[in-house]
Amino acid sequence: MSQDHPRIDWTYPQPRSGLAGVLDRFIGPGATSAERLLQILVPSVAAIAAPLYAAAVGQSWSWVQYLLCVALAFDLVGGVVTNATSSAKRWYHRSAQGFTQHFGFTAAHLLHLLLVVWLYLDNDWTWAAVAGGYLLAAAALILTAPVYLQRPTALILYLGGLVIGLWLLPTPPGLDWFLPVFYLKLLVSHLPREEPYRPATGD
Repeated sequence: MSQDHPRIDWTYPQPRSGLAGVLDRFIGPGATSAERLLQILVPSVAAIAAPLYAAAVGQSWSWVQYLLCVALAFDLVGGVVTNATSSAKRWYHRSAQGFTQHFGFTAAHLLHLLLVVWLYLDNDWTWAAVAGGYLLAAAALILTAPVYLQRPTALILYLGGLVIGLWLLPTPPGLDWFLPVFYLKLLVSHLPREEPYRPATGD
C-alpha cells in the first residue's frame, strides 16, 4: 500500500499514564509527530498574529483583553487543527461518544461567547444568545444527520454561521475572525464523524 493510499483505521492505543495521558485525552492517543507539530505550530502563529492584528487596526485594549485574544486565537485555531486530525477523529468519535458527549463538548464553548460579550461587546447578551443559539441548533442538526450527510450538513451550516458572524451580528473590533473560526472548530472540525486515516508508512 503506497503513501498515496493510506488506510482507514479506527483503532487507537490506550491513553498513557500521568501528564502524557492528559495530553492523549485532549488530542487523541497515538497522535503522529506530524499531527503534533501542526497542533503546536499553527495555533502558536495565530496567537501571535491575533493581538498584532488588533493593535494594527487601532485597538487600545487592556492587558486582560489582549491576553484573552491570545488565548482565544490559540484555542480556536488549535481546535480547528486538532479536531480535524485522524487521531482526534478516532478518539472523539469512538463508540463511547454519542450525541450527549458531542453536544456537551459544543455547549461548553458557550463560555467563549460570554467572555467575548463581557470583555469586547459591552455586555451585549443578545449577541451571545443569537451566536450561541445558532451554534446549538446547528450542532443538533449535524449530530442527528445520517453519517454520510454530516459533512455537507456541517459545511452548509458553517456558511450560515459566516452570514451571522460577518453580516448579521456586530463584529467585535479586532475580533472579526472570532465567530468564523469558532464555528469552523466546532461545526466542521469536531462534529462530523469522518474516517480517520493511518499513514501507509511510519510516523
